[in-house]
Amino acid sequence: MAARSCRPLLPDPKARPTISVPEAGELLGLGRSASYEAAKRGDIPTISIGRTLKVPTAKVLHLLGLTA
Repeated sequence: MAARSCRPLLPDPKARPTISVPEAGELLGLGRSASYEAAKRGDIPTISIGRTLKVPTAKVLHLLGLTA
């Protein structure tokens, strides 16, 4: 039986240009509430579409020191 990794996979910015705030927070090691608080403070870059917040995948990868 193969071991499962608990680490989230890094999304490809070309395939998924945006991700949800909780997904971005998970990549950064944050929980759901902390993710939305960080987005509200501007620590996680977001795009507002109506009442929906999306996070540009490339910007999250840049925050992690990875190239998009």
